[in-house]
Amino acid sequence: MAREIKLGNRTVGDGHPTYIIAEIGINHNGDLDIAKQIIDAAVHAGADAVKFQKRTPEVCTPLEQQKQMRETPWGYITYLDYHYKVEFNEAQYREIDKYCKEKGIAWMVSVWDEPSVDFMEQFDTPAYKVPSASLTDHKLLKYVRKTGKPIIVSTGMSTMEQIHKGVNAVGAENLIIMHCTSTYPCEPEELNLKMIETLRREFPNTPIGYSGHETGLVPSAVAVALGASSVERHITLDRAMWGSDQAASVEPNGFERLVKYIRVTEAALGDGVKKVYESEKGSMKKLRRMNGE
Repeated sequence: MAREIKLGNRTVGDGHPTYIIAEIGINHNGDLDIAKQIIDAAVHAGADAVKFQKRTPEVCTPLEQQKQMRETPWGYITYLDYHYKVEFNEAQYREIDKYCKEKGIAWMVSVWDEPSVDFMEQFDTPAYKVPSASLTDHKLLKYVRKTGKPIIVSTGMSTMEQIHKGVNAVGAENLIIMHCTSTYPCEPEELNLKMIETLRREFPNTPIGYSGHETGLVPSAVAVALGASSVERHITLDRAMWGSDQAASVEPNGFERLVKYIRVTEAALGDGVKKVYESEKGSMKKLRRMNGE
């Protein structure tokens, strides 16, 4: 069985180009114009898709946190009100849908609760992402599976047992599993990129990807060398902007370099079959010494 799935018109898996997702998340801070500017940056960089987050604030904000106060660009407001401020409504998502179609880039969302799945069913996105925080929410996993769309799951802050249980709940078919460490930003010592190889062994028929929160670019290219068939990184206009994910995000110029690093890595990996290249033959003729076989 081939380790691949279809996301829209793209095949993702072994032997195919890395599917690069620019995670906008909530880095737009509730501003549609900022979201469009980030979409433009992702398109310019050569990303395959952009991704947002869809929450129903009163459902997925824990009760004990809803009335906690925090400083925000909108003043000193409750955590629940803050979540409402960064949520796009139907009209705004319709504008995002239209804008992405005009720009020729796919878009999708991470769904954090069942009402968000229902909301998103009105849009023709290529897949649903289930965030690390919801890997143990088997009810949500099964609810997303009922849509029939491909599913991408992240595995941050999870044990191998929890990953297996989550995959068993959602089903390994039409699935991408993303290795992830849920620290923003994440130190190199905790990236544990060899987990990509571990997940490839544990789930031999499922494409394995990488969702990174490091501050640099190199680990994401290394992830591809280790077998990641999809890479997701947060993108922002400016890492100094307000927001919890900004510090672990990549600015437009950096994202452009990231895509180039990944494409160079793909080209450099080759097929593992030793051969003499045409470009070597001149040097071989001039330099090769033959002294018995």
